[in-house]
Amino acid sequence: MRHTCILAIFLSIQTGISAQDTFSIVAVDPISGEIGSAGASCLDDSDISGGVTIISDLIPGIGAIHTQSYWLYSNQINAHEKMLEGLSPQEIIDWLIANDVQGNPEIRQYGIVDFVTAEPRSAAFTGVNCFDVKEHKTGANYAIQGNILLNDDIIDGMETAFLNTEGSLAERLMATLQAANIPGADSRCLEEGVSSQSAFLRVARPNDDINSLYLDIEVLQTLYGVEPIDSLQVLFDEWQANSMEYSDQKPITIFPNPANSEINISGLNPGKYHFEIKDLRGSVILKGDLLSSSKIQVEELHSSIVVISIYDENSAIIIRRKLIIE
Repeated sequence: MRHTCILAIFLSIQTGISAQDTFSIVAVDPISGEIGSAGASCLDDSDISGGVTIISDLIPGIGAIHTQSYWLYSNQINAHEKMLEGLSPQEIIDWLIANDVQGNPEIRQYGIVDFVTAEPRSAAFTGVNCFDVKEHKTGANYAIQGNILLNDDIIDGMETAFLNTEGSLAERLMATLQAANIPGADSRCLEEGVSSQSAFLRVARPNDDINSLYLDIEVLQTLYGVEPIDSLQVLFDEWQANSMEYSDQKPITIFPNPANSEINISGLNPGKYHFEIKDLRGSVILKGDLLSSSKIQVEELHSSIVVISIYDENSAIIIRRKLIIE
């Protein structure tokens, strides 16, 4: 499902864009395998078709790349190709620094995550010639970066929100952007009294098509003084209300919890389903097919906390629950 305030065409531009007042995050959910990308900037649709969304390159089941500050399409495509070749986030950044298309990597800023090994990986880079305030922060499954910021508190607040928000990856990313919903978060927007002029939020499930993501919303242009992160929140709330995954009406039950020999699933509509059970590092430890009413034998699993996800025949997630195996 895709909602936009203004539909824009992504242009394959080879020329550089002037320095962008940009703050953003790329992140992975090691439990669901979802990969996310979110950001905002004083760059809007009148500056370049696509607004700040141009910085986002999200590859379902693999990773996400943000290229910002003097954005170049060629650098972004090179990063994309290196990720497909299997380079780690840090290896991609090292390659970009050594092979910058214009030979000027110190004006660039990058944030990269992937999830192709047992655990997610992240890396970030902020060139010394990016405009202040500039900063990046990384964790095991995220990279947050920004330049031309109002102050150091912007990135710190975003990291705190991401780490302390409960819920899905989408909810955590939305909260991360809201933490930067401060007038002048991108300092060029201070006079207008908003944080930015365009914003986006994108989440891919492992089996998504790269051109049809699970969540893909953006605000490319707003009226003077209208906060784009608030406008994005409206679109997010609408998407969440209509998303099957977030519906409170599901009569599906997974029991018992704790379980020691088998798990029962009831309440699924007739059809074909499949399941995955992952450990808390995101590694699949058991998977298989399901009928609308089924049992899963778990007696061979080690005692631990696991996450079970059930998908329909189109690989759309139906329900996800944490379980204790005794």
